Amino acid sequence: MKKSMIEVAYQVLTNNNGSMPFVDLWKDVSQEMGFNQTQFEDNIAQFYTDLSLDGRFLNMSQNTWDLRSRHTYSESVMDTDSIAIDEDDEDEEDSELIEDELDEAEKEMDEEENE
Repeated sequence: MKKSMIEVAYQVLTNNNGSMPFVDLWKDVSQEMGFNQTQFEDNIAQFYTDLSLDGRFLNMSQNTWDLRSRHTYSESVMDTDSIAIDEDDEDEEDSELIEDELDEAEKEMDEEENE
């Protein structure tokens, strides 16, 4: 039975005993899977998505990846309570820019839903 890209990635990281840059991990996985150049290029986005969604993997700084099990909770979870936005420090022009960008994003989402 052929393994999935994610299972191969898990095996590669387990055997590596440490984190790896995404590109190196992808090269190892695609080589193990026997991908040709077209498959290499066509599957990279799906691999990144799958890696991001699978709870066994941890995206670290500088787009390096490792197994979550090798890291403490505090290393693998961002405390969003510590993020503070002080709207009083923003000038009015910046606030308007942000609102315009949000409005544009909403319009794009509405257009996509209507298609």
